[in-house]
Amino acid sequence: MAGVSSCMKYSMFVFNFLFWVCGSVILGVSIWIRVSKDAQEELGIDNSLFAGVDLLIAVGSIIMVLGFLGCCGAIKESRCMLLLFFIGLLLILILQVTGGILGAVYRSKIETSLNTTLMDSVNLLQSNTEQAKQFQETFQKFQTENKCCGLVNGLADWGNNVHTAIGSCQCEPKGEEANLCILSNNRYVYKTVCKEVIIKYLQDHMLIIMGIAFGLAVIEILGLGFSMSLYCQIQRK
Repeated sequence: MAGVSSCMKYSMFVFNFLFWVCGSVILGVSIWIRVSKDAQEELGIDNSLFAGVDLLIAVGSIIMVLGFLGCCGAIKESRCMLLLFFIGLLLILILQVTGGILGAVYRSKIETSLNTTLMDSVNLLQSNTEQAKQFQETFQKFQTENKCCGLVNGLADWGNNVHTAIGSCQCEPKGEEANLCILSNNRYVYKTVCKEVIIKYLQDHMLIIMGIAFGLAVIEILGLGFSMSLYCQIQRK
């Protein structure tokens, strides 16, 4: 029994040390982004994204604390620390599952919100204000890079500003781009609307996020198993 306990103890320590290192990296990088003007300019972080950075700081801090509790609890064989680690990790796992369920339940509302945002953007494509012109310049680059045209209804989304979009929407109906073109207003333009590109981008990244969340859940369940096994072994001594 002593050998098993020793193996379990050091396995628990290594696991939580890596857990603590991950938390330290997340916290360090988040703080660097938050306080460094050079980092903000290099990564294109503006004030509207600081909430996400602040959340990462909180997450990194929590992971560090849990990793510290797990390491100390394993080495000192402290039931109190192991119990605190178990409860903290269990709460995080519950929050992850709850967040996933809420995301699935409110998925339709998220899609509705996206459609509303896209329609607001269509209005900007048809407007002539300074703000609209800035958005149009950015969106023209997006169309060229992603070989798409318009947001919802193709070239028609540009309204009276259609002349502005022609350069970035136009495609060559021969060679590699032949299957990407459609005839609109006597011009060959990309038939894919940019809404489809945006939705695909969000779906692909959602899969990545889900994969990360699943991986974290597996690690957390392993941590729960390690901590409770060691807790029970210490209690039996």
